[in-house]
Amino acid sequence: MAPRVSVQKPPNIELLEFPEKQSLNWSTTLVLVLLHIGAVAALFMFSWANLAVLLFLLWFATGLGISMGYHRLHTHRSYQVPLALEYLFAVCGALTFEGGPIFWVATHRIHHQKSDMPGDPHSPHDGGWWAHAGWILMGEAKHNNTRLMSKYAPDLAKHRFYVWLNNYHWLPNVLLAGLLFAIGGVSMVLWGVALRVVVGLHATWLVNSATHMWGSRRFNTRDDSRNSWWVALITFGEGWHNNHHAHPTSARHGLAWYEIDMSWIQIRVLEFFGVAKAVKVAKIDSALLERDAA
Repeated sequence: MAPRVSVQKPPNIELLEFPEKQSLNWSTTLVLVLLHIGAVAALFMFSWANLAVLLFLLWFATGLGISMGYHRLHTHRSYQVPLALEYLFAVCGALTFEGGPIFWVATHRIHHQKSDMPGDPHSPHDGGWWAHAGWILMGEAKHNNTRLMSKYAPDLAKHRFYVWLNNYHWLPNVLLAGLLFAIGGVSMVLWGVALRVVVGLHATWLVNSATHMWGSRRFNTRDDSRNSWWVALITFGEGWHNNHHAHPTSARHGLAWYEIDMSWIQIRVLEFFGVAKAVKVAKIDSALLERDAA
């Protein structure tokens, strides 16, 4: 029997409803369709330089921006860094086309409060496809509704920079596209923006879908969260989702030595150099980890 744990509620968050409408969001759908078309086109324009740009920007945007930034820093406050670096991580997050920091943080906090219950924005209880992408395509668009989403992320809404970035979350990718075009032309734009964004989106969405359907459960949380090694490998450690739901404020998601968590390694590096402080880590009985490893 997995040990029972109580899920910690993020601080200063009101338990509000998250309304939805079950009709196609045409603007969001059009953008995603164009990105997927661009991603397919990129495959016919391969070069080692383009691949290098994709891998670097995938780490820069999804690794630093989503895993270390939007998720562990901005949403759960698992550690602290200087404000300038915190802002940089937010810009990295905006490069994923997953919305601005206030929208992303608010949505994820609601997910934790109502995980796999009515009101969860993306639960597989409403269907695996819904959890993966349907909630984006069919849900009510709130990417630019900064005023509404600020109710769920009042700590971020106090910063003018986060409010501005939430309203103009698309701008970093426009500027990046211009830079890549100047360096490598259309092919580099397709690899560095379209293909990179599509890969990053589906990797992140797998945390919403796959890790609530398949994998192991170390902790008996009230939701269906599961640990998935393969999702962890492509999301910089976010696939250790059951660990995370059991200990949401822990900066370390891969709790055992064999659970690879690249974001945790990077946070430890920042901590070693005195950049990251107040790092929170779940305290787990070593006997439990040894039993799972057996």
